Amino acid sequence: MDKIRCIIVDDEPIARSILETHLNKLNAVDIKASCKNAVEAFNAINSQDIDLIFLDINMPEIDGLSFAKSINSDIKIIFTTAYREYAVDGFNLQAVDYLLKPISFERLSQAVQKVLLHHDLSSSKEVDIPNNKQFMFIRADRKMVKIDYSDITYIESLGDYVKIHLKDKIIVTRESITNIESKIPASDFIRIHRSFIISIAKIEIFTNEFVEVGKQAIPISRSYKKDVLSRLESL
Repeated sequence: MDKIRCIIVDDEPIARSILETHLNKLNAVDIKASCKNAVEAFNAINSQDIDLIFLDINMPEIDGLSFAKSINSDIKIIFTTAYREYAVDGFNLQAVDYLLKPISFERLSQAVQKVLLHHDLSSSKEVDIPNNKQFMFIRADRKMVKIDYSDITYIESLGDYVKIHLKDKIIVTRESITNIESKIPASDFIRIHRSFIISIAKIEIFTNEFVEVGKQAIPISRSYKKDVLSRLESL
């Protein structure tokens, strides 16, 4: 079984070591190089085929965002950083995911799963994620509310808050849609727009332009369209 060929790019040795330790637990991933700067990373991707880069943003000389803009768009990127304010820039570059340090093994595993599911590197690869939870807790109305994944129809971002649409009610929270995306199982949900994540099981109709959930037509944005249609058409 072919593995995802990846490199790690981070100027901090400890950060690289943590990523290496986590990634070595995943059978679907093969670390081809661990680089301390963009120059080493350029050499790595020019000398071998690379599928995925774990890329720090705040690096000296050539930062991660500049590096990402300069490489082949076929190489997938998962940004890693200690700075939340870079998230919008990261997703504008169509990164697969954006991981905030310190990075847990579970969160990293979810990000790798997105590469496998959304970008079709190989339908035969699987990542063993040690998470069998069927629910999450979300802060709403000054309480922590339990939400079963199976009850979610779609998730909608509206400025400073997020609406989680359930089959019988709506939960409103101040959490970001990106943070919520990190909690839900990537195998059961799909992000079709910066502002929308959909439960795949609840999709009744889809076209090139929208998906329909509970008679609600939700748009597929241009930046997500290729991956969304590829995944839905393969179901």
